[in-house]
Amino acid sequence: MYKLNLIIKRMFDMIASGMAIIILLPVWLGVAIAIKKDSQGPVFFKQDRRTKEGKVFQMLKFRSMVVNAEHMGTGLFNYMDDPRVTKVGRKLRDSSIDELPQLFNIFVGDMSIVGPRPCVKYELGDFDTLNKKYKKRFHMKAGLTGLAQVKGRNDISWDDKVNYDNQYIDNFAKYGILVDLAILFESIGRVFNQQSIYEKKSEDVLDDIEAAKAAEEEIIRIAHLPD
Repeated sequence: MYKLNLIIKRMFDMIASGMAIIILLPVWLGVAIAIKKDSQGPVFFKQDRRTKEGKVFQMLKFRSMVVNAEHMGTGLFNYMDDPRVTKVGRKLRDSSIDELPQLFNIFVGDMSIVGPRPCVKYELGDFDTLNKKYKKRFHMKAGLTGLAQVKGRNDISWDDKVNYDNQYIDNFAKYGILVDLAILFESIGRVFNQQSIYEKKSEDVLDDIEAAKAAEEEIIRIAHLPD
């Protein structure tokens, strides 16, 4: 039954993403023009992320920051009023439209509509030495949305996200595609409410760069704690 649910999940991913790509053609064009008029750089942002079993793939997003932003300031962390975010990019992020190009990743099979969000290749440190808890979240394909996103998105810690990701994996094994549908509908509601878009600092006394560095170190530390 589990394998059948995986087949159904893949079929749903292909059909839904394919239809969405076609329906959203005017959006692709409109957003592309807005990005090019607003700032210098490509329309799409490509980044190495990890999916099932730690496989690395290039995830697509509409570019919402200045070029090379990943290596500036707070790096992977995006706090409120981040100066790297462009004027158009802020609107794209607030509406989650910047995530739409991942429909192409879903269509080709790198991602699923529902699953653990794909972490940046180096975000958790060395993949091979992750502890069992953190490795478990890679037992299924990365998703456009997931249980961790509907439970808190950026309002919860990385460790809590992993707990929810692993809970999703267990729930899918029991209930199959019904779990995906429930998460998908709840995710749509959260997008319209624009909830939990920006990350929170662990300590308000830290400036953004200090907070990002501390958060990065803590994430990697916890991900490699002994089992």
